[in-house]
Amino acid sequence: MTHHDDELREAIVRHEWNQFQNTNNEGGRAACQGNWPVFHQMRLAQFLTWPHDLLVSYAADLDAADEIGRNLITEKYGRMMASTAPDEFAKNIEPYIPELSADRIARQEQVITQQVAWAADFRERYPRLGQAMRVLTTSEDTSQATSFETYLRGELGTYSDATFNLYEAMISERASATPPRNITEETLLHTVRLGGFDSLDEAEALQAAQS
Repeated sequence: MTHHDDELREAIVRHEWNQFQNTNNEGGRAACQGNWPVFHQMRLAQFLTWPHDLLVSYAADLDAADEIGRNLITEKYGRMMASTAPDEFAKNIEPYIPELSADRIARQEQVITQQVAWAADFRERYPRLGQAMRVLTTSEDTSQATSFETYLRGELGTYSDATFNLYEAMISERASATPPRNITEETLLHTVRLGGFDSLDEAEALQAAQS
């Protein structure tokens, strides 16, 4: 992990945060919009699992979005509403966001299937930490709760083709590694480390003790 990548990750999280501050939710600002420490921890944990070329490509997506007045964070939350608020999505969001090709959607769904399987596997092994996560599948979405699957679908939908190609390659590489590298587990390990724990087992034990 190079110093340059560390700086790049921090810059990406800050860039996302700035776009997030300009995201209008229904009913005003979301509580998490005012919580930089939590946002920083969650997003940095994800980007710590990404290789250099993917970070560079996504940073370029954010810059390109700024130039044309697109907000990728607003769009990510908008895309999630395809599941959580379908009428609102069809009327007020879908006409205004880039349309994804059938091929891109199919490839995204393969990535999502792999990541949902990894997340389910993680939850079985770390049930307490798993409970603190989002619900898992789109079928569990409500107007108040957005699942891991729906969130991921929203996020992947905002990536440029170049960024998605690199992301897809990363997931496929980790799935075929021996043993496979579960990206949910790696992300959660970074999350608990950023929160001051040494390991997932330590964080899991504390969750169990508190409940």
